[in-house]
Formats: sequence, C-alpha cells, structure tokens
Amino acid sequence: MMNATEKLAAARAQFPVTKRLLYLDSAHQTPLSTNVRAAIEEFLSEGHEMGGPKPVWLRRAEETRERVARFFNAAPNEIAFTKNTSEGLNIAANAVPLEAGDNVVLIEGDHPNNAYAWLNLKRKGVEIRFATLKDDEIATAETFRPYIDERTKVVTLSHVTFHAGQVHDLASIGKLCKDRGIYLVVDAMQSVGVVPLDVKALNISVLAAGTHKGLLVPQGLGVLYVADGLDELQPAYLAMSSMANPPADYIARPEDMVVRKDAGRFEFGNVNLPDLQALSAAIDLINSVGVSDIQKHVSALGDRLIAHLDELGVQLVGPRERGQRSHIYVLALPVDKWADYFARNQVRVSPERGGIRISFAMFNTLEDIDQLAKVIRKGLNEESLAATVQAD
Repeated sequence: MMNATEKLAAARAQFPVTKRLLYLDSAHQTPLSTNVRAAIEEFLSEGHEMGGPKPVWLRRAEETRERVARFFNAAPNEIAFTKNTSEGLNIAANAVPLEAGDNVVLIEGDHPNNAYAWLNLKRKGVEIRFATLKDDEIATAETFRPYIDERTKVVTLSHVTFHAGQVHDLASIGKLCKDRGIYLVVDAMQSVGVVPLDVKALNISVLAAGTHKGLLVPQGLGVLYVADGLDELQPAYLAMSSMANPPADYIARPEDMVVRKDAGRFEFGNVNLPDLQALSAAIDLINSVGVSDIQKHVSALGDRLIAHLDELGVQLVGPRERGQRSHIYVLALPVDKWADYFARNQVRVSPERGGIRISFAMFNTLEDIDQLAKVIRKGLNEESLAATVQAD
C-alpha cells in the first residue's frame, strides 16, 4: 500500500501541466488531469460512435450523485446538480420562505455572487445585513451574533474565502443557526475537495459549489445540497423533472403540481452529462489521496510558503495560523508589477484585491514552493535594482 507521499506523487503525475508551468492558481480553476480528460473523451466517443447511450449516461449520473453525497456525509436524495455555485446560491435565495421585514446576514466583502443572490430580494422587502471581518480574521458565531434578531432567517457565507483564504468556523456558526432556527447557506466553492465537509455535523441547510476548482472538472457543473426535511424550501422554477408525479405521456396536469420531496425538485431538465462523467473520474483521483490528506498537504505547503515570505520580507494578507487557512494565500505584492512578472516567469497565479493570490492543489509540492520563492527573490532584486537605477 502506498503512503501519503507516494499517493501525492502518483496524483501529480496525472497533471502534465506541472511539466510546463509552476501552476499555483487552483483557486481560479484546476487544470485537467489525465484521467478526467479520458472520461470526457470516452463520453465524446460514445456520442460520436453510438449516437449517445443516454440511459447509460443517466445511470452514471446517478452513481456520481451517490459519490458526491458521500463527500458531504449526505444522502443521494439531498444532492441536486446545477450549472455552478451562483445558480445554487440563487436557488437557495429564492427557495427560502422570506417575507418583507425578514433579514439575511452575510459577511461584507465575501464573494459578490452570493451577495447579489440575496441583495436581489431587497425588492421584496427583505433586509440584507453585512457583518464586518478583517482579512486576517475568521468568522465564528460571535461574528454574526450582533447582527441576528428575531427576524433573521438566513446566515450565509463562504466556507473558504477566495480573496484571503480564511477557513471560517462553520461548526460554531452552524450551532448558532440551529439554536436560533436560522437557515445556514454555505458557498463551498473554494473548500470542496480540499477541506473535509460534513454537512450534518456542521448543521448546514443548503450548500452550493461548482466543480472546476477542488473537484477538478471543467466549468459548467455545480452541486447543490439541500438538507432532507426542509420541505418549505420550494423551487422558483419548475420542470417535469421537479415534479413528484411527472406525466408519463408528457402532458402537464394543472391539477397535480406537487413537487418532489428531495433535492431533485431543484433540478431543471437535462444535467451536464459529460461533466458528471468527468466528476466521477475526478472523485476517483481525489479519493486516491483522501480529502483529509489533501488538506494536510496544502497546509504544509502553506507552512513552507509563510517561512519563505518571512525570509523575503513579503507580507501575507490573510491568516497565518494553521486551521484558519488552507490552500489560498494572498501576497501583498502590487498587482500592476507582479502579475506580468509571474506570467513572464511561467508561474500561473491570479491578481486579487490584496495583491497576488497563490493557491495550491494536491499536485503541488514543497519543491514548487521553493521554486516560487526563488522567482519572488529574483523579482524583488530586479525591483530594487530598477528603483536604484531610477534614483540615480
């Protein structure tokens, strides 16, 4: 049996991009692995050569639903497939029974697509409140408590933030929401596949995530968890697939508008079958290492990065403490100078509001971090040299 180091090395071999680039941008999107590409190619071949064995594809989609459910400690009937995180969050915002005068609490500066999903409800008289939080702080129950009153119906936040890498304390927030009868809606885009998630233990009501980051699948597929028993959450849109009794003759029955009890009531017709086949292959790859070991690995990479940054005198925007950070690190380097510099040196990163965002995946190594430090040191020397020349 392989140890964790060997498993990570085998996973890295699945990503040929690592031979061409120093890829440190998985919070934007992950590159295709060889096995995910093979799954997509298999789907295309079946459609090309056999006209599309749709019953087979649908069976595989249900198998993938079961595998996704296990990722979250959920039941398959609590999982629906969407287009992306934003669609899932909008489904949640329009499903929760909110009335004029009710309020929703978010974190100021969290991902805008979550904010817009709820801000859109202001036209219905719903109040949107923003809790404040610094980039080096994590959200806990105490972050939200001052903003909650008897008309608070929803607390919503990202599990891991895209802009500073905080890993928020969902356990305390979930307990607060459960105690107060508040729905907890979580954006897990940056955590799924990297940080273990137990929706039951965390008392999550609704969770939305896309698959093109930690789940290793191209854009166009999302997953939505809706806790069983929340029958009052009703879909804003209906399709035949949403109905409890879909008509076998494909003729709508106005007298029977009962929707499904499970999360399938939020699915609208055909799902993204090629990406679902790819997701099954991606889960195989993720499980070959294990999410807990992936989290330990990227945290260790972060330890190495922070040590280098301290040596280089480069400030970290987000939290430094283990447990409060995971795989996303924002370096306080001016984007206008450093984004182009990294691109010229074959280092894939993203500009972020606080500087340059570095993000890890299971295929990154300690040697990658050492190489990044060399690139940063070279850039700092060039910057100093340029400043000296300019001063002369």
